[in-house]
Amino acid sequence: MRLKGKKIGFALTGSHCTIERVLSEIEKLIADEGAEVYPIVSDSVNSTDTRFGTATRWKDILEQLTKKKIISTIVEAEPVGPEKLFDVLVIAPCTGNTIAKLAHGITDTPVLMAAKATLRNGKPVVVAISTNDGLGFGALNIAMLLNTKNIYLVPFGQDNPMTKNNSLVAHMDKIADTIVESIEGKQIQPLLIPH
Repeated sequence: MRLKGKKIGFALTGSHCTIERVLSEIEKLIADEGAEVYPIVSDSVNSTDTRFGTATRWKDILEQLTKKKIISTIVEAEPVGPEKLFDVLVIAPCTGNTIAKLAHGITDTPVLMAAKATLRNGKPVVVAISTNDGLGFGALNIAMLLNTKNIYLVPFGQDNPMTKNNSLVAHMDKIADTIVESIEGKQIQPLLIPH
């Protein structure tokens, strides 16, 4: 129970094909690591039904797992900073869109508001990327995050180099280890690992 007593904001963005994997990691954070998890969803996760599942289904599972009300608006996320709600914020899956906005200081979603507030408090933000353009236009934004104080990346690699050669996805099973290292101010290594 490496995270017993730690309050972790856990934000999901619209890489809908990855959400199921992330939910099992949230369950492990609570059951195996002792963390108290507070769910946050992007506008896309909050309202979009896809072939991978409905918005209502994902939100129901999140609230059942965490036993907490979901933060789903910028207004609901704003107190994260002044009330110092989290010891760590995790963004998983983190889309290329969210990565770009985070890298450029744009705060127009609940997830980004929570990230800005957590960074303002000098606390770590853990990013688990999931983007089809990580080795394309998105590479610059990932590089910016790698050089930003208090942002830590979950180890990642190409998930399908033959048919999606720019696609990068984090190893979601490394989220807990990355959180533990981030609390110590360390980037988990190795960072680049194959799928």
